[in-house]
Formats: sequence, C-alpha cells, structure tokens
Amino acid sequence: MSIIASKEEILNILENNTNIAVLGAHKDVAKAAYFVAEYLQDHNYEVYPVNPVFAGQVILDKEVLSELKELKVKIDIVDIFRRSEHLEEHIEDILAMKTKPKVVWFQSGIKNDKVAKILRDNGIMVIQNKCLLAEHRLLVAKAS
Repeated sequence: MSIIASKEEILNILENNTNIAVLGAHKDVAKAAYFVAEYLQDHNYEVYPVNPVFAGQVILDKEVLSELKELKVKIDIVDIFRRSEHLEEHIEDILAMKTKPKVVWFQSGIKNDKVAKILRDNGIMVIQNKCLLAEHRLLVAKAS
C-alpha cells in the first residue's frame, strides 16, 4: 500500500467508502474534530466517534467509544485528529480492529512517516496532512 496523494485516488476513496471512525472526535462544535465529523454525517457518511475522554457520551447521535478496536462495524476510513507526535500511541489500536480499515487519514497538519510506513506495511492506505472536509468539498461536492 502507499501514501495516497493524487486527487483521483482521493476521489475514489471518498466515493466508495462510507463508514468513518473519527479518532479524537470532540464535543466542542467549534473544533474541527466536531465540525468535520458533522459535515461528513451531513453528506451521507456513517460517522463513529472515538475518544477516551468522551467515552460513553454521545456525539452526533452516536455513543463515543474509547478505542477503535471496540467498534463492531466494519470501518472504511479512520480519520485522525491527534497531533503527529501522538500517532504512535494508536498503531496497536488500529491494527487490533476487527477488520482493518482500508484507509487511515491524517488530518491537515498531521504527518508521521514512521506511523504511515507501519500502516502501509500492514496493508492500509495512508493519507497525510489533508483535511477530509476540504478534499470532499473540492472533489466530491464540486462534482455533484
């Protein structure tokens, strides 16, 4: 697997995957970790919030889970809202998911080549330093 960078590859991912786990989901509507998830939900994606700080609470009508491996549904994309230096903490959790995600998406400003390589070596595509909302608006919503 590779690091995904081309607009064609990203468009294909966004058009053909619907279940998105949002790692680092937040309750504060002013934070990207909330409004990006809300945007995705409003555009017919199933969003599953994951954040140990809010575990057991509800964000966007879904119970927040503490870890990715607690998810009972097949996740296509894990959208990560965690600082680059904290990504290594989540490798084990991602790889322990019942079914590995097709894509792990590091939001804008988030880049970690070491973690990306480990994920790619485990058959997971990686997108780094790109906002899922912005890419959707640019590639999918624009084409609609």
